[in-house]
Amino acid sequence: MVPDAAPSPASAETREVRLAWVLVLPTLIAIVTIALFPLVWTFWESLHLHDLRLPARGRPFVGLANYAEILADPRFLGALAHTLFFTAASVSLELVAGLALALAMHGAYRGRGAVRTAVLLPWAIPTVAAALVWRFLFEGPQGVANAVLLGIGAPEPISWFSDAWLAWVPIVLADVWKTTPFVALLLLAGLQSIDAELYEAARVDGAGRIRELWFVTLPFLRPAILVALIFRTLDAFRVFDLIYVLTGGGPGTATEPLALYTWSALLQNLRFGFGSALSVLIFLVTFALALVYIRLVGADLTRSVR
Repeated sequence: MVPDAAPSPASAETREVRLAWVLVLPTLIAIVTIALFPLVWTFWESLHLHDLRLPARGRPFVGLANYAEILADPRFLGALAHTLFFTAASVSLELVAGLALALAMHGAYRGRGAVRTAVLLPWAIPTVAAALVWRFLFEGPQGVANAVLLGIGAPEPISWFSDAWLAWVPIVLADVWKTTPFVALLLLAGLQSIDAELYEAARVDGAGRIRELWFVTLPFLRPAILVALIFRTLDAFRVFDLIYVLTGGGPGTATEPLALYTWSALLQNLRFGFGSALSVLIFLVTFALALVYIRLVGADLTRSVR
């Protein structure tokens, strides 16, 4: 009786490849259906003049005319500037405050678990609810913020939401209060991965707290900082609900971000082609930011391995 021949390595590898495709195919179908198809459809829509206020026009193909109109629109340039300002201000403050909270939560002391729970509570509150609370704090001459300022000697109450620059104060503070715990959680995970022997060696060399932070904590925490920077920058660049509830983009359009401008074009003015072009531009900018940050993270991890 002749024994069965053993399968060749090539046939075994082919079967593994087929099995891998069978296992991955449902995920690929889901990604194409949920992510890729809407993106392609939005881009195709952006190449048409689709205005629901004028249905008799139909949907004529206009190529890149919508993009040309957007780039020449002062309101778009203003919304882009507002978005960049909000992103830079809020993310910078959140990284500093998040690092301070992470260092405070990382220490060994009684009640550390309760402190961590209390710090994370703002992050668990829905953004709309948090925005309503901050609007109550700053709205009107009898608001809490004005009451505090008058109590310490301010000559008169401040109309926070009537001034183009002062309106950013409650917006940035609300976002920092809401999302700093998320940054702190990411940085805390990074702190817990740092070997304690590094701090012991630094103390033996005579390093104080400041030198430990500068020469030990921050260099080894850099990957976690970059990850937090990626998530928060991309999230802040797409801000909508917080500003919509707090100021509605006002006074006028002084605090209008790109997402709110896009919402206005799509759902208020019913310009689907123009709004789709805005959506594509927001996607391209956020995608470019993600690529830059990912390259930074990859380069940083490469240096760490070396």
